[in-house]
Amino acid sequence: MRLFCFCISVGVLAACALTRADDDAFRLRVTDTKSNLNLPEFLVKGSTVTPDCPCEWSIRKITLRGGKQAGSELIIVDNGKTTITLIPTRGMGLLSVVAGDLTLGWESPVKEIVHPKFINLQTRGGLGWLEGFNEWMCRCGLENNGQAGEDKFINNVGDEATMQLTLHGKIANIPASRVEIVVDRKSPYTIRVHGRVDEKMFYGPKLELLTELATQPDASTFRISDVVTNKGAQPQEFEMLYHANYGRGLLEAGATLVVPAKQVTPFNANAARDVDTFDTYRGPTLGYIEQVYALRLYGDKQDRTTVLLQNKKQDRGVSMSWSLKQLPYLTQWKNTAAVQDGYVTGLEPGTNFPYNRSVERKFGRVPKLAAGASYAMAVDFGLHVGEGAVKSVQARIKAIQSGRKTTVDQEPQKTED
Repeated sequence: MRLFCFCISVGVLAACALTRADDDAFRLRVTDTKSNLNLPEFLVKGSTVTPDCPCEWSIRKITLRGGKQAGSELIIVDNGKTTITLIPTRGMGLLSVVAGDLTLGWESPVKEIVHPKFINLQTRGGLGWLEGFNEWMCRCGLENNGQAGEDKFINNVGDEATMQLTLHGKIANIPASRVEIVVDRKSPYTIRVHGRVDEKMFYGPKLELLTELATQPDASTFRISDVVTNKGAQPQEFEMLYHANYGRGLLEAGATLVVPAKQVTPFNANAARDVDTFDTYRGPTLGYIEQVYALRLYGDKQDRTTVLLQNKKQDRGVSMSWSLKQLPYLTQWKNTAAVQDGYVTGLEPGTNFPYNRSVERKFGRVPKLAAGASYAMAVDFGLHVGEGAVKSVQARIKAIQSGRKTTVDQEPQKTED
């Protein structure tokens, strides 16, 4: 594997398509369809970009070869403590996060980083999205993010027509049109990876997603920030769901979800059978059928909330924090099937629940953007090792709950008249 190293001189960097910065930050444009630019492989070293930083960090890019992953690209950010792998080819999703022996990710039956050109979203009644599903975190949206099925729309001649929505939408299978690396040269030496993913069509949605991954050297925390903009001249619906998936290492028999829940509602009758134990997990179970729960959460005085997935011993965990003004809903997906079939749970903050868009529209949970308008979202993640670190997050969540009641619905929400 050949890597081009961008750590020699300003002249070399300029020759390799470094964008001109407005400030003192290091900037490297990686992909730009407008200028027909794509750097297939490179290496950026902290010792050159931020020589005063006490922690060595690096960013590299590789292009995968062979099989259905041929042409897929990975950007690997190593901040000195935590290694985060992004997939620009798959909507700027994140393949995995590793800090020491703690990994955020799961063991999907899909082993390759499948290039979108090999995905047919219409397969198996609109479930083709699952042919490439193996990321730790993938975005679902933007036109829709829920269950496959029929919905109505206005067609090109102005008539109401029907369309077949596919599972979780298109954005995770659209390659980024622009990718840029930005690193502050001064403390705290923030490392950022920016992306732009376009979900646009003639006589259809014209949505632009701007993404940012931000972390700092020697940190076990990072932030994902997104802005969705309606680039069209008319109002446009959109949906966003952050499908964060956790497998063995955190998920095990006795693992628990700590959450400041206001209301818990099962998605269907199968989930309703175990709704009273929604927050505890089984070990790998042959023949397990997924159970999904719709959660409404309490927030603090700033309407921010936090959730924690912790192992049985409560000495390892991952936290997710966000604004309920931006992402009002949380979906919990429990799929504690046999390991070979995909032993995993999903914790999924969203603008809505992932029912079919026709259902979400009926309940007023489908946001709409005016022409030219934007919607910003961000989720903060933390990896926690040690009983003390986990208990600290538990205390934060308990403070948010503040003794307020949790309502656990015994029946699913009625979605049909």
